[in-house]
Amino acid sequence: MKQPCIYILSSQPNGTIYIGVTSDLVKRIWQHKNKFVSGFTEHYEVNRLVYYELCDDMEQAILREKQLKKWNRAWKIRLIEKQNPQWADLYSQIL
Repeated sequence: MKQPCIYILSSQPNGTIYIGVTSDLVKRIWQHKNKFVSGFTEHYEVNRLVYYELCDDMEQAILREKQLKKWNRAWKIRLIEKQNPQWADLYSQIL
């Protein structure tokens, strides 16, 4: 899926959350799952794709990422649970 988007990863349902932006969602999530992305997501084992939004261009995706990162945790959880109440790993759906 090569289109600018934002994504939210979680370590488990209601676990640690990470928000990122990419132009290739499948590749980026694969990198997280296979620990090719060092740092926060590797350290906290945050690799479950629980939410994503497609954007028209990278500028829009970056602005949306910055917006979501400013949200408090409760708002982020509501956003995830509105579309993915079970916190299922959506990675298989995007393959």
